[in-house]
Amino acid sequence: ARTRRCRDCDGFPFVAIDTGRLHPDGTRVTLRVVCRACQGTGTVPLRPLLHAAATAVFPRR
Repeated sequence: ARTRRCRDCDGFPFVAIDTGRLHPDGTRVTLRVVCRACQGTGTVPLRPLLHAAATAVFPRR
C-alpha cells in the first residue's frame, strides 16, 4: 500500500542540526527539529491530501 508521506519532509520528520559546539565529554551539541507541516509524524491525513488533489484538478475561480 502507498503511504501518505508529508510533502515537506518526505517522510523524514526529525532532523538533527549540528551547532558546531561540543559537550564536555566531546560529543557534538545538536538541535532536534520536527517538521512543522506534519508535527513529526512523517505522514499527512487523507482529507487534506484529497483536498489538495481536488483543487489541483478543479481550480477555484
